[in-house]
Amino acid sequence: MPTWEVLITFFGVALLLGLSPGPDNLFVLVQSAQRGWRVGLCVVAGLCLGIVGHTAAVALGLAAVVAASPMLFTVLKLCGAAYLAYLAWGAWRAPVHVEETARAQTERDVLSLRVAMRWMGRGVVMNLTNPKVLIFFLAFLPQFTDPSRGSVALQVMVLGCVFMLAAWLVFGSIACFSGLFGQLLQRSASAQRWLNRIAATVFGALALRLVMVQR
Repeated sequence: MPTWEVLITFFGVALLLGLSPGPDNLFVLVQSAQRGWRVGLCVVAGLCLGIVGHTAAVALGLAAVVAASPMLFTVLKLCGAAYLAYLAWGAWRAPVHVEETARAQTERDVLSLRVAMRWMGRGVVMNLTNPKVLIFFLAFLPQFTDPSRGSVALQVMVLGCVFMLAAWLVFGSIACFSGLFGQLLQRSASAQRWLNRIAATVFGALALRLVMVQR
């Protein structure tokens, strides 16, 4: 197991990384503003599950296989780019609904389990189809391990859980603040339309950025 000093240092670094602009926090920001903070938190939960997946891939050696294979890396990034392009298209064509009553607002905020799982799934796909995250974890996590303190794979999993906690705190805060701000915009059809256009542009830019990524 890593020492407490290593875990505290790693947690601080993870917080700073979560605060730095990137695809994941932009994804949370836009989805929360569009759909509300509850949807945003479901997306955050999905992103955190994706972090667990990347961490397990590093611990099991799968990340090294992807890093060493140009074909796997390309397939993964193209899948991610296609998914982001799909989200961009959906955001651009999203209908506008002005919520005029408190009851309508309440119905919007209450998520069914099916809807929550769907948005959580989007977060998982968003995270797992980004090969840069996998390569980053492969290079980043082992720096905080010490073979003399036991299983490196176990240490990597512990560090991944700490990183997930930091991501949850940062992304969850973004989801809440962005969602509350987005509620104001939902009262205006024009504001919603612009928000949908901005979301589509952000997703499209992220898709293009992912296509251009090199190992």
